[in-house]
Amino acid sequence: MSRASLLPPSGVLLRDNIQRRHRERAAMVYIRQSTPQQVERHQESTRLQYALVDRAFQFGWARESIVVIDDDLGRSGASIEGRLGFQRLVAPGVRFV
Repeated sequence: MSRASLLPPSGVLLRDNIQRRHRERAAMVYIRQSTPQQVERHQESTRLQYALVDRAFQFGWARESIVVIDDDLGRSGASIEGRLGFQRLVAPGVRFV
């Protein structure tokens, strides 16, 4: 028996755990690839990351509550330096909704 066959259908447990108090906050979708070459050569990865917006919507977030941060496409994750999107994402006290 494979591990995949032991898991519930995609998103079932997650959907059950998401409560109204979660949906009252913004859903953050942080999109990044490490190098400009990855952005160019792995467009499917970028497309799948943007598809997380639809996933958040499926889980009940309003479209206007889904924040996409894609400022760091083509930037290495080795450091926070130069990653303005990540800095926005983790800034203390910042509320997006």
